[in-house]
Amino acid sequence: MQSGTRGAGPGWRTPAVVVAAGCLIALIGFGVRSTYGLFTGPLSEANGWGRDVFALALALQNLLWGMAQPFAGAVADRYGPSRVLAAGGLLYGAGVALTAFSDTPLLIQLTAGVMVGVGLAGASFTVVIAAFGRMMPPEKRSWAAGIATASGSMGQFLFAPLGSAFIAAYGWQSALVLLGVCMMGVPLLATALAGGAKGRAAGSSAAVPDLTTGQALRQAFGHGSYLLLVAGFFVCGFHVAFITVHLPPYLADIGAPPSLAGWAIALIGLFNIVGSYSAGMLGTRMPKRYILSVIYALRALAIAVFIAVPVSAASVLVFSAAMGLLWLSTVPPTSGLVERMFGVRHLGMLFGIAFFSHQVGSFLGVWLGGVFYERTGSYDMIWWAGIALGIFAAIVHWPIVEKPAPTVLQPSRA
Repeated sequence: MQSGTRGAGPGWRTPAVVVAAGCLIALIGFGVRSTYGLFTGPLSEANGWGRDVFALALALQNLLWGMAQPFAGAVADRYGPSRVLAAGGLLYGAGVALTAFSDTPLLIQLTAGVMVGVGLAGASFTVVIAAFGRMMPPEKRSWAAGIATASGSMGQFLFAPLGSAFIAAYGWQSALVLLGVCMMGVPLLATALAGGAKGRAAGSSAAVPDLTTGQALRQAFGHGSYLLLVAGFFVCGFHVAFITVHLPPYLADIGAPPSLAGWAIALIGLFNIVGSYSAGMLGTRMPKRYILSVIYALRALAIAVFIAVPVSAASVLVFSAAMGLLWLSTVPPTSGLVERMFGVRHLGMLFGIAFFSHQVGSFLGVWLGGVFYERTGSYDMIWWAGIALGIFAAIVHWPIVEKPAPTVLQPSRA
């Protein structure tokens, strides 16, 4: 039986090719998704909806992404990430394109919500990070997770102004179709990540037990540090989804030009390249739990300052840059802690469960943003909730224990 990265395939799949392909997948997948906030106003106005209708579809997208992620991760752990990424990319792209023709609340929930949400579970940076965890040597995993997350941020930086340009040049419907076509590159790129299923990953420690799926789940849910990590990742999702979806209409309400919203989202993506890569590198040098606590505390501070000062183009861009540094810089230390606690055998599934918590937070951030706006005409309550949750997350990460989790095995029975 072959050890290492089983099914590594032809010699062209070198570590450099694997990293490059995975980063491009993360770039496209996260980039296309980050444009959805730009369509909130045009799509709602064209169909005569309140913002809560489209917000519910995007909230459903986030929730289903999270619900499907552990299953997508488990399939990738068992059969390899390539097929999962390819299938997810096709479904994701179809959902984006069909959003353009969804003229009822039910259709928008099926396309932008269900199809894109489930597609994201297969074609997101989460599967890429888990694949890197199995296919890269231990000393490069934190770096690889950081560069994959940074690539997703580069996608946000590139696709946010691209989405705005598509809307201005071709109209919002054609823009959605073009963005859906962009996703067709994912199945091709996924061929570079074939393999990496089952077996022991390169450089894995023999001391890490090879648990069944059920045993791994019992181990994880019986480990307090993992539960704290899962709870904290909920807050990341709440912040990221609320700001991505509701910052553009929030700026439109105060009379800002549409281009400011596009550049605000792009600036978040640009600075997140620095933040994510730095978090990945720092994770090789210092405790990851402290990195996470500081990130969430600074997020709470950034939001508090933003809503306390008069809104202007300068304040929006400064806030976007600050949040960009803290945006998905949570992902490398979070995935690194999961790998530290449980190894890489079930990394896709266990990081997927943590990501489900992230997406529950995303669902609530998007949905509650729309609900509170329709009821009060303001986003103030959600901004304050984001501050409180940032403080909560800073606290719960501090006591996490960074060492392998105790193994809990059921006695075998005949």
